[in-house]
Amino acid sequence: MSEAGAGREVPAPGPGETSALRRAARAEWGPLLWTVRSALVTQKLRAIPVTLAAVGLTLVFQLVQNQAWGYRAVQDIGSVQAWEHLWVALLRTPLSLFVPALDLPVWGALAQILVVFGIAEICVGWRQTLGVAYLATLAGTMYARIGIWIGPESAIGLPDSDKYVIDTGPSAAVVGLAVYVCWRHRAWFTCAVVVASMVVEVVFIKNNLAGKEHVAAALVVLAVCLLQEVWQPHKPPGFQRVSGWEHPR
Repeated sequence: MSEAGAGREVPAPGPGETSALRRAARAEWGPLLWTVRSALVTQKLRAIPVTLAAVGLTLVFQLVQNQAWGYRAVQDIGSVQAWEHLWVALLRTPLSLFVPALDLPVWGALAQILVVFGIAEICVGWRQTLGVAYLATLAGTMYARIGIWIGPESAIGLPDSDKYVIDTGPSAAVVGLAVYVCWRHRAWFTCAVVVASMVVEVVFIKNNLAGKEHVAAALVVLAVCLLQEVWQPHKPPGFQRVSGWEHPR
């Protein structure tokens, strides 16, 4: 290689390319970021009271379940397994959203709840945030039972041993809310990336109950989004900029 060739620099993106990237990023995240920023500037933490309560409840459950005297109590009120009676699972599912996995760092779960629940509470209101979170978690709970019934012979089935595995906790709710908020604010690329990453996780990384429950949560929330598109005219992002506790939708 000549000295001229060795010293040749890769040309930087031109003004046109940079401008196109900025327009794409603005179209993807502009309405979403504007809504979140406006709420945090005007109301600060008052914009996300339910999110802060969820973070606090998750932290309390984590501290209690790590105590010898508290583990069984937390399992009895918030642990869901497919071998149990369905009515028991349904009673425990609401609180299971806030019981973090014992084998994962709790700080990751707290950060996910703070960011994703917070964005959702601002953008779609606390009622829809809790509704979608519960629906996503319930989708994972029901999938576990259906998957075990189908059996491991099918790609969407589960082995019988998975009936003793505890459900995902907050993560299915986080996935469902991410899909829902991206869809509502027309962040199509981000929505597709979230769903695709869940599928890739199952196919190439961890083909386990938690991964498949994440996929089930994403697909059920996508189905809800499609139904809303059919039944309700879409309101442009930002038609109601601040939507915290005082402005539930």
